[in-house]
Formats: sequence, structure tokens, C-alpha cells
Amino acid sequence: MSVGLSLSILMSNLPSVPQPYFRIHVFCCTNQRPEGHLRGSCAARGSVKLRNYMKIRAKELGLGDVRINTAGCLDRCELGPTLVVYPDETWYNAQTPEDIDEILQTHIIDGGRVKRLMLLPED
Repeated sequence: MSVGLSLSILMSNLPSVPQPYFRIHVFCCTNQRPEGHLRGSCAARGSVKLRNYMKIRAKELGLGDVRINTAGCLDRCELGPTLVVYPDETWYNAQTPEDIDEILQTHIIDGGRVKRLMLLPED
């Protein structure tokens, strides 16, 4: 039996990958560090209010296949408030409700990216 045929038989016996329960997950850092901490924290920069706003707006927009989650420290404290969109693995710094609206519309709904808010790996 050829290797290709063996691999084909093996693959046909694997269970199919189910559709994801949510199309998109957004993890919003709401980590709180002690006041005066060198790195600061997303919560001290208003991330809890922004996360709450994003949850409300996503619901208002009918984005039932999108989950807005609270996350602990995402380790980009100095760049916060930070959030990351999966499965796209796109990181953002969102400072205002308008930033959240732009991320929801441009990224979540339209499938683009908000370049001015994106955090790059080297940031």
C-alpha cells in the first residue's frame, strides 16, 4: 500500500472538525495592578468600561456569533487598554468607544483591520 493511500485511509477515519461555536472571540484585558505599578494596567486605563461598551454594541449590532470576553493580563500593559481578536490573532489598543465602534465595524463586520489601532509583535 502506498504512503499516500495509507494517509488517505487514516485521514478518512478522523472525526470531522466541528464548526466553531463562536465565529470570533474578542479578549479584552481587564487586569488591575496596584496603583503606581511601573507597567500600569489596562483596567487603570479604562478597559472595563470599554469592554462593557463593546459587549453592549455587539449585542445591539446583532453579532450573536461573536463573543466578547474578559481576559486577565495579556502582558502588553504599557500599550493598553489591549484586546485581541481570535481566530485572527489581531491585537488592538482601544482608547475610546469610537475605537471600539471602528473595530466592530471594520474588523468584526467587514473583515478588515483597523491599522491605526493595531499592535504589532514588536510593539
